[in-house]
Amino acid sequence: MQSDLPDSVFAFPKERKEPLTDARHVRNAVARFDQVTGVSKGERDLAFANIKKAAKYYDIDLGESSAKELGVHPQPRRKASAKKAAATRKRTGVAKTAARKAAATRKATRKKKR
Repeated sequence: MQSDLPDSVFAFPKERKEPLTDARHVRNAVARFDQVTGVSKGERDLAFANIKKAAKYYDIDLGESSAKELGVHPQPRRKASAKKAAATRKRTGVAKTAARKAAATRKATRKKKR
């Protein structure tokens, strides 16, 4: 359980984000590095150092040499952007079209199983 882990196994120990308990988690921390919001540059540098150390321990080839190379930019407005995109899809009818296609696919799949 994540709450049982010590702070030292997290890329961002103060926030307890991105555990580095195995190779899969280290790769995930690298992929999600830029999605962590509300942290300072110093905390990002510390997180990169933690990820780099864990990558070496789990024998993962890390191509990046600094925190700047690892993530593009934090995405503080990600939820607002997703909400706006959903509203646009709804307004333009894309959501309805996708729902109709999904329903048709389910219906066709049920017929084949019979």
